[in-house]
Amino acid sequence: MKLAEDTGLPSIGFVGLGNMGRPMCRQLIAAGYNVTAFDINDSVLGEVVGEGAVAAQSAAACAAQVDLLLTSLPHPSHVEAVMAGADGALFVMQPGSIWVDLTTNRKDLIIELAGQAPAGVRVVDSPVTGAVDGARNGTLTLFVSGDSEPVAEATEVLQNLGLVIACGALGSGNVVKLVTNQLWFVSAAALGEAFAMGMANGVELATLWHAVKESVGDSFVVRHDAPSVFAGHYDPSFTLDLCIKDLGLLVELGENVKTDLPMTATAQAMFEQAAARYGTDVGELHVVKRIEDDTGISMRLDGDWVAPSEQ
Repeated sequence: MKLAEDTGLPSIGFVGLGNMGRPMCRQLIAAGYNVTAFDINDSVLGEVVGEGAVAAQSAAACAAQVDLLLTSLPHPSHVEAVMAGADGALFVMQPGSIWVDLTTNRKDLIIELAGQAPAGVRVVDSPVTGAVDGARNGTLTLFVSGDSEPVAEATEVLQNLGLVIACGALGSGNVVKLVTNQLWFVSAAALGEAFAMGMANGVELATLWHAVKESVGDSFVVRHDAPSVFAGHYDPSFTLDLCIKDLGLLVELGENVKTDLPMTATAQAMFEQAAARYGTDVGELHVVKRIEDDTGISMRLDGDWVAPSEQ
């Protein structure tokens, strides 16, 4: 990989400046990389330009001039629209450059696009976990996979965003990310049931939460997500639409498992039920609000609960 002359570091392209992409892009600017960025939203593009990025006029224009292209997009269909086709960003990348997809994506799509890449262009997938606050604070976990050489080169950049875990052959990063999300979704769907059960039987919510955190019931969901329920905003930084998208990808992965997967199926049904009631563009933890509304039990708790997107 060639290095930008003025920094000694590879030049970076960043496409997709949403809730996760924008703070990740900022981390790379702060680390001293020359970053060229693109988003269809001129306002968010202007924010990172104000912090030192250079604006590209399109995703393809961004991809054509950088050593390492990062994409962070909501859905696999968005990745395909940006990267594939005669005018796709993948096909203007230069030999020796690397495309790293940070999207929670379909394994088969990444492998398919890698097979279409121009000669000398390498492809790595590296979906991330750790929520918006992790992106803002540089404490994400990144599940990187692909051939060893481009993974090693990409890791030098990605480690500025958090902990990088090598997962194996191309596409494995997305499998690992979806498995971690499967456990998250099951836990989130169960959280409201657990709180409702305790409160309906006379235990105060604050006591219940403290006890769960100090027991075998503890989890990331209990510590990180429960405050979004207490505050009543249900974490708008990650929507039910994205939950349902990931659950659909999990169902696809489950087709290779030769038995029923009832926990995953139940979680999918619970999130779809919440989306049918509240819409797909609301916070992920509306899966808990449904239980509040059905039982008449309020899970508001006094405290200075800051949304993850603001931490």
